[in-house]
Amino acid sequence: MRKLVVIAVVLAALWAGYWFIGARGVETAFTTWIEDRRSEGWVSQADDISTKGFPSRFDTIFTGLELADPDTGLAWRADEFQILALSYQPNHVIAVWPGKQVISSPVQNISFTADTFKGSLVFDASTDLPLDRSSIVIDNLSMQSTGGWTAGLESGQIATRKSSVAPNRHDIHFEATGLLPASSFIQSFAGGDLLPPVFERALLKGSVDFTKPWDRHAIEDARPQITRIEISEFDAKWGELGLKAVGTVDVDPRGIPEGEVAIKAKNWRKMIKIAEASGAIAPELVSSVTRALEFVAGLSGNSKSLDVTLRLSGGAVFLGPIPIGSAPIIKIR
Repeated sequence: MRKLVVIAVVLAALWAGYWFIGARGVETAFTTWIEDRRSEGWVSQADDISTKGFPSRFDTIFTGLELADPDTGLAWRADEFQILALSYQPNHVIAVWPGKQVISSPVQNISFTADTFKGSLVFDASTDLPLDRSSIVIDNLSMQSTGGWTAGLESGQIATRKSSVAPNRHDIHFEATGLLPASSFIQSFAGGDLLPPVFERALLKGSVDFTKPWDRHAIEDARPQITRIEISEFDAKWGELGLKAVGTVDVDPRGIPEGEVAIKAKNWRKMIKIAEASGAIAPELVSSVTRALEFVAGLSGNSKSLDVTLRLSGGAVFLGPIPIGSAPIIKIR
């Protein structure tokens, strides 16, 4: 019995030693990372970094955290940020963002507040920390921009998983309810009476290919860029509008997309009114677009529904055979 007690005491002492050494190592690693960014010209600072959770966890809490990348002009400020991990599984972490945080760019500052904003991230066993899978949950999010707009989200979840089919591809699942688009976007619709203010629900399943892995170098050096987007399912409902889509788009090094997306739209005439009011379709094209889509819709036997292909080519967007505007530039800053 005495031997068992001695063994238990020795093992407890060894584990305690492991935990304290590990906790100090975690704090040192984060402190060094912040100092390294500062030496590269970043704004990089934290008022305090502390690790708690003995005996089974390494829970690191940052207070007064501020990061700014001089190459992109992007910055992030948070009063508190937590990275939580089991001491025996340090490659699986829980990230807890604060109730309020601010993301800044050269053109605006956006304040985020949320009841819940946390994520689970699992990294491969490598010093580069390549992301294997992730899941982020958000509840009651509101955003306010110095550009004069507000937006929000009742609840949302995004999950990603590294694909086994192609290198640097991540499968993505996103769903949201109670999505409140930017107020400036809604107000552009002829006084805001074309649509209700809240996007009822949205579901997106697909995959995205990137130029390189999402690992620690993606933050330290440069963000991976998108090379391909595949939409296997998109289903959204906004007031009287319903939209479904599937398709694939390739993105060249300049960020210009090329590809086709098959769209099924309910109450498509109202969508044209919205596109005209928001400036997405030039007024001189509205009449020809409407006539062409009336013909396409008539082929299906239901004039209220529309099955058509959205084609992106040469920097332009075509709805069926009709050009409706410029294609968006897809770049991650």
